[in-house]
Amino acid sequence: MTEFLEKTEREYEGEHDRPLGAYARIIGVYGSVVGAAALIARATGRRPPERIGPMDVALMAACTHKLSRLLAKDPVTSPIRAPFTRYKGVSGPAELREEPRNTVGELLSCPFCIAQWTATGYAIGLVFAPRAAPPGGAAMTAVAAADWMQFAYAKLQKIAS
Repeated sequence: MTEFLEKTEREYEGEHDRPLGAYARIIGVYGSVVGAAALIARATGRRPPERIGPMDVALMAACTHKLSRLLAKDPVTSPIRAPFTRYKGVSGPAELREEPRNTVGELLSCPFCIAQWTATGYAIGLVFAPRAAPPGGAAMTAVAAADWMQFAYAKLQKIAS
C-alpha cells in the first residue's frame, strides 16, 4: 500500500513539489474534528437547527469570509501563523503577505483554504452554542461590512481631492 501511495504521489507531482501526504494528514485532522463533533453532539443530545434559512446562510457566508481573512491575513493574528510562515511584507490595507514554510502555513495563510474550517466551526457553534453563534456571526459580518465601507470612503476621498 505504501508503495502504491508513493508511486501515486510521484506520478501526480511530475516535476512539481506537491506535499500530498501532508494534505492527506490535514484532511484527516479535518475529518476527525467533524467526526468528533458529531459524536459529542450525539452523545450529549445536541441537534442541528431544524432549518437554516437564506439569511442564516448569508450571515454564515459573510462571517466565514471575514473570519477567514482575519485569521489568514491580519497583522494581529500573525503570531498564530508565525511558526508556519515567513513575513514578506504588506499585501493590502491591514493585510500581510506571508510565505508558507510548510503545509500548515499554506493552510493558515490562505483565506480560501481556511474558509472551510471557519464555516465548519460556525456550523459546530450552531449545534453546541445556538444562541451565541449568530451574534458572533453578526459581529464578524458587521466588521466585513465596515471594511467595505472603509474602502468606499477611501475611494470617495480620492475622487473628491
